Amino acid sequence: MLTLPLSAVGRSHTGINIVGPCNAEPPPPIPAMYQLDIVLKKGNNLAIRDRTGTSDPYVKFKIAGKEVFRSKTIHKNLNPMWDERATLLVESLRDPLYVKVFDYDFGLQDDFMGSAYLFLESLEHQRTLEVTLDLKDPHYPDHNLGSLELSVTLSPREGDMRDACQSMRLSDLHRKAQLWRGIVSISLIEGRGLQPMDTNGRSDPYVKFRMGHQKYKSKTIPKTLNPQWREQFDFHMYEEQGGYVDITVWDKDAGKKDDFMGRCTIDLSLLSKEHTHKLELPLEEGEGVLVMLVTLTASAAVSISDLSVNVLDDPHERHQIKQRYSLWRSLRNLKDVGVVQVKVIRAEGLMAADVTGKSDPFCIVELSNDRLQTHTVYKNLNPEWNKVFTFNVKDIHSVLEVTVYDEDRDRSADFLGKVAIPLLNIQNGERKAYALKSKELTGPTKGVIFLEIDVIFNAVKAGLRTLIPIEQKYIEEEPRVSKQLLLRNFNRVRRCIMFLINTGYYINSCFEWDSPQRSICAFVLFVVLVWNFELYMIPLALLLPLAWNYILITSGKDTRQDVQAMEDLMEDEDEDFDKDDRDSERKGFMNKLYAIQDVCISVQNALDEVASYGERIKNTFNWTVPFLSWLAIVALGMATVIVYFIPLRYIVLAWGVNKFTKKLRDPYTIDNNEILDFLSRVPSDVQVVQYRELKLDPNPSPNKRKKNNPG
Repeated sequence: MLTLPLSAVGRSHTGINIVGPCNAEPPPPIPAMYQLDIVLKKGNNLAIRDRTGTSDPYVKFKIAGKEVFRSKTIHKNLNPMWDERATLLVESLRDPLYVKVFDYDFGLQDDFMGSAYLFLESLEHQRTLEVTLDLKDPHYPDHNLGSLELSVTLSPREGDMRDACQSMRLSDLHRKAQLWRGIVSISLIEGRGLQPMDTNGRSDPYVKFRMGHQKYKSKTIPKTLNPQWREQFDFHMYEEQGGYVDITVWDKDAGKKDDFMGRCTIDLSLLSKEHTHKLELPLEEGEGVLVMLVTLTASAAVSISDLSVNVLDDPHERHQIKQRYSLWRSLRNLKDVGVVQVKVIRAEGLMAADVTGKSDPFCIVELSNDRLQTHTVYKNLNPEWNKVFTFNVKDIHSVLEVTVYDEDRDRSADFLGKVAIPLLNIQNGERKAYALKSKELTGPTKGVIFLEIDVIFNAVKAGLRTLIPIEQKYIEEEPRVSKQLLLRNFNRVRRCIMFLINTGYYINSCFEWDSPQRSICAFVLFVVLVWNFELYMIPLALLLPLAWNYILITSGKDTRQDVQAMEDLMEDEDEDFDKDDRDSERKGFMNKLYAIQDVCISVQNALDEVASYGERIKNTFNWTVPFLSWLAIVALGMATVIVYFIPLRYIVLAWGVNKFTKKLRDPYTIDNNEILDFLSRVPSDVQVVQYRELKLDPNPSPNKRKKNNPG
């Protein structure tokens, strides 16, 4: 390792620290491309930007005015340790690397903490240099804002480097081998003796987990210093030696920034695989300990191959896989529900995202938190990938998402289109053209993608997994206030409430004898049911609408609600989201929203949750997902038989004994509600619209296409 010569360090007239050219020997002939490897190590004595006397710093790298890297945020630390690596491809050394440091402020504009320039022409080729950059503010050049320590290596690269370029959005993924090498399962059990952060001597703690690009956030436990979470999170492990899981604890505060309560780290290299470890981790920079169970397991069955080589096309291999998920193996490895194979064939008529009238499209295939990527086809609106992706199915109610992006060398990839396909909607072995949708899945965009999908699963395992908590998605971005979402969720709740009100009017009309025939039938039914009532009639009564709607559907009369109203509600939503994005950039507007932001988000999410559960209950009885409706029939039928043959007092006694002894039998069990877990798999009306396939229009109207195109 070498340090940069002092002669290479200078000051510009603006006061920004500059690492400038040195008297090194002339460089060799200019290659076609350079690779710049940077290790952002740490910061020293950074500027204070928060009222608490600390800052929440993160770093941005820019070249030629374009952002090429952004580090993670280190909270409440003036001497942060990042230890993050970035690999940049640079066409010219004439543009310096511009380094800027900011203090993260939730809901407000981030505060500037200093900047510096690193002149790439000053770097010796193929040698690692240790660089210290003194941060300065060009408006106040005399202020000392601390420094950054970096390790920099510049290497010339010959030839066309396009194949090495990937979307900056995916820069943290395992580039050459996207396949993860293991699963890290973390059960967050409880906290003990946490630090009081509120005036009442208590806290409202929640936990954030981060492992590379993967992030999770636990639920918030109000008013306690000894919270019981009992939640499970799964991470993909890309490195053979393990890696680290960073854990931070926060106190939730409505209307202001959440308080930091401490941090801890799990070194996975110290844990043996295929074994569950109970960890009690003391919190640094805080008080108390976190108790959790950590299990490292071998990699799930995921693979990428060419179209000519895939498993399910081999009759022998397909037979073996079907045997593995046959009914007589239903009780083996309940987490292994099935397997899905996705053939990404080609796309046609994609949107032109580059100034040349072409695009550089690549495809990302996602199933829950599993994500794999195709190669990039350059300068083509009709790309052919011919790739086969294989995923393990952990939940048959998961949704397969296929997204097409345009690769941009110096910035984030441009969105071109997306489709969302529930696994239970897949027709095995059918090569199908799917019309691409907008980012929010609310309307069509330009182009179609050709996919062929096969799903093999065990119905018993799938049914049992329906009754356990659904896998959480990675945290990708902070929630934001949207008046369009508020309005949409309000209308959804209003529709559910109006259904209940209309039902009440109908029942009241029987009392009012508006229709004598209907009132007489209702009266006779009421007397018979009350006189002969037994508890088993309750699940039996719930079976009746399921059976009635099934009969209507099989006879050709589909009683499921027409989704046209929901489509009308969502058709201009992409345009509204873009407008929200523009509004959010107005500093004054965001400052005014900051005080009420948490309240608005809570109301927005509550409306969404209430509306979703109301719609899911309705969609269960409407046979929106036949598998779930059949599962409901089995469960209600079993409940009818049990309640019919077993006296109520014994059922209640068994339920109470189970509830009181559950924690004694398994202190680390994860609490759940089977009914809510079941309903979480039923799509709401919004999801029904999002997963609905668009009809292909061979001759779309230019005006209509322009209206629906969010780009």
